[in-house]
Amino acid sequence: MIKDRLENAEAYAPLGPGIARAMQYLRQTDLSRLEPGRYEIDGDRVFVVVQRYRPKPLSEAAWESHYRYIDVQCVIEGAERMGHLALRAGPRVIKPYDPETDLIFYEPGTDLLVFQAGEFAIFSPQDIHAPGLAVDSRPAGEVLKAVVKVRVDEDRGPCGF
Repeated sequence: MIKDRLENAEAYAPLGPGIARAMQYLRQTDLSRLEPGRYEIDGDRVFVVVQRYRPKPLSEAAWESHYRYIDVQCVIEGAERMGHLALRAGPRVIKPYDPETDLIFYEPGTDLLVFQAGEFAIFSPQDIHAPGLAVDSRPAGEVLKAVVKVRVDEDRGPCGF
């Protein structure tokens, strides 16, 4: 997992062409003007899903990972927590892989990071993550987030970049 600020996004372009496209898109697009929905950047190889929601309590966290896509999750407005757990930690699978949704669900982890507007995370297939969580127990304000999905190419390194 990588956590950084959007102004540093271009530093991650060497991770691969899909990540480079994702970072360029995040830096050059006025994401606050996009309506929630899916927008293609490079067909099903790189696309973005814009989401607007109220973060949920930790008790409702869904700890997930993907086989086919890397997630670049960027908070545009608001703040949220995201959970992270390395797959190598060996958590128990609670819902097996579904190729239709590219999702596997796991027992909860404990590592939580706060993301403010302008911060992003890169989650590779080895990174279990729980996005969209409230920062604390108070009622959460709305979050606008862009999730860029970068398809993993089999000829890339072990992290899928």
